[in-house]
Amino acid sequence: MPLAAAAAAVAACPSPIGLTRSLCRIEAHPRRRRRFRLEANSSASTSAPAPTAADEGGGAGLCPVVRFDMADFTVADRVSVGLHGRSDEMIFEATVCDPSSELYGSTVVLRQLKSLQAKRRGRRALEVLKKLARRQMMYHSYALQVHGYIAPCNAVEEEDVPLVLVHGYHGSHSLRHWLQLSDWIPTLEATLALDEEQVRRVGDDSVGGPAVTRQLRLIRILMRDLLIGVNYLHSHGLAHTELRIENVHVSPIDKHVKVGILGNAADFQDNDLSSSTIASNNDRRKMMIAFDMRCVGFIMAKMVLRELMDPSTFFKFKSFLTKGNDPSCLREFLLPTLYQNSPSGNIGLQMLDRQWGAGWNLLALLLATKPEERISCVDALRHPFLCGPKWRINPSANLIRWGLGSTAVRMAEDYIYGRHQRRRLSYFVELMEVLNPSLRTQNWLHLLPGRWRLLYCTGRHIGLTLRQPSPRVLISAVYLTVSSESVDQVFSLTSDVGFRIMPEPNWPHDKSGSEGVLSVTASARIAAGRIYINEHDSKEDMVTSSMRYLHGNKWRKFSQIKELPSSLPAVNIAMDEIHVSISCTSTMTVNSAQKALKEIRTQTPPEMFDLSKIVCGTYIDARLMILRGVNGSALLFTRANPMIDT
Repeated sequence: MPLAAAAAAVAACPSPIGLTRSLCRIEAHPRRRRRFRLEANSSASTSAPAPTAADEGGGAGLCPVVRFDMADFTVADRVSVGLHGRSDEMIFEATVCDPSSELYGSTVVLRQLKSLQAKRRGRRALEVLKKLARRQMMYHSYALQVHGYIAPCNAVEEEDVPLVLVHGYHGSHSLRHWLQLSDWIPTLEATLALDEEQVRRVGDDSVGGPAVTRQLRLIRILMRDLLIGVNYLHSHGLAHTELRIENVHVSPIDKHVKVGILGNAADFQDNDLSSSTIASNNDRRKMMIAFDMRCVGFIMAKMVLRELMDPSTFFKFKSFLTKGNDPSCLREFLLPTLYQNSPSGNIGLQMLDRQWGAGWNLLALLLATKPEERISCVDALRHPFLCGPKWRINPSANLIRWGLGSTAVRMAEDYIYGRHQRRRLSYFVELMEVLNPSLRTQNWLHLLPGRWRLLYCTGRHIGLTLRQPSPRVLISAVYLTVSSESVDQVFSLTSDVGFRIMPEPNWPHDKSGSEGVLSVTASARIAAGRIYINEHDSKEDMVTSSMRYLHGNKWRKFSQIKELPSSLPAVNIAMDEIHVSISCTSTMTVNSAQKALKEIRTQTPPEMFDLSKIVCGTYIDARLMILRGVNGSALLFTRANPMIDT
């Protein structure tokens, strides 16, 4: 802020100490600053006690709060862009010029709080100091340190006079401004002074490397520091409640992440010790911790996916979650946006896809729809995404299932189906069926409704490359929509096969043409059942291949499984009558429609054209589903983006 603008702003509001002199003026005879301990139950109307000898000490258990005078500071003529304030706050940078002060010569921030609500935040920030006094080192490391305040007389609050907080200055950039820099990776690496000793904090042993590795290393350092700071608050019975990327700063002095001045920090518990209040406090604690973890998830999402720094994109991201969609489906939702700006490879997508999709798993746990399902700070610090390659992590069963599914999805997206790839995909499908978490029919009734996109079929694959069909038909996407008709386990299934009839002469280079949809509708009823392995055809191959993966280092948790069972739990699917319809944007003759339909059936798995060939379901969770056909082939589905118009 230029000096003229600062002077005009100060002139327009009352002096923070109730005097008529300018904010930038220094008196010739400054008053001695006062330091006292702030009691947790101090009232806003209680005057500050007189300083004593004990108050000047800095021992454990003391929480020194200094009442400054404006003459103790030299106010700068501008403000750094990274200092974030509200409409009822004015922010100034200043240098402590009192030689008797411990802060002499250091830069601080003067935050002038004008409204009653703003002054309540300021008083709350002072009260939090008392609660965190026993571990002041942690407080100084992970929060914006509040040094004291400036107020008239001995009162902390006056109705018509602003309260001024004096707190630490940690560089000119908030985390938002760091991420908006075009060269933020090398700049932040230099600020943190990354060396081999520093990167050992996140389980790494080297610096530099490709851009994806360097950015992932930085995100691990920042996220671990942020989680340690938030866990420090939670362990002291406080919730931050205002974690935003604008409030997070990276200190170039101690290389730590600062989580704000804690003006809105809330207590978990009330003073009433009745049984009903204790139960209420437990619920309150869980809800407030869950809220903080959701805010941490938003910060992580913005750090990894730079596209979310755009307000409109982030609004769509939050809308997806607020509408009740499962965050485990975020990858499917964000893929169009991530590919739009980086068709050759998005760095954020590559980071989240590493380690069998561990990044997407952590993001889903931080942003879980139900508060009780969100991950805690301690568990998040042990998550593989935030642990470097030198740390050995024992994954949970849920994380192993997630890794299997994520790997299968990425392999299916490569669309290069060599023999070895098809065998590996079949192995992963079999492993997912063995580790199916939804063993009860009730789980299928809850998870089955929705729109599913076909990713892969273990049956035959026929494309256009080695054939000369007429007409040339390109399959765009295949969806299976499941809707519940009643409460007696009856569903309506609709298979939609999107296609495009391309011009024959130049179809390899010109993919334009008439678009259409083939729809197949049927009613289905599900019931509990089992799938049995054919002893003569596939059991030996299935055991050999699957056990090879189960006994590997990645799946060591399941190494106690000596052999695969002879049958697996499943749900039987019984179909009723089938109705088929086809529509196209251009007019077709009966003969051309028949040829197009024949080509569509050739390229599409037979189970998607004739739904009666789907006999059972063997795996389902919030994002993936596996159905088996009558010929034994498996169809792998992912839950489609519900915000795309069908």
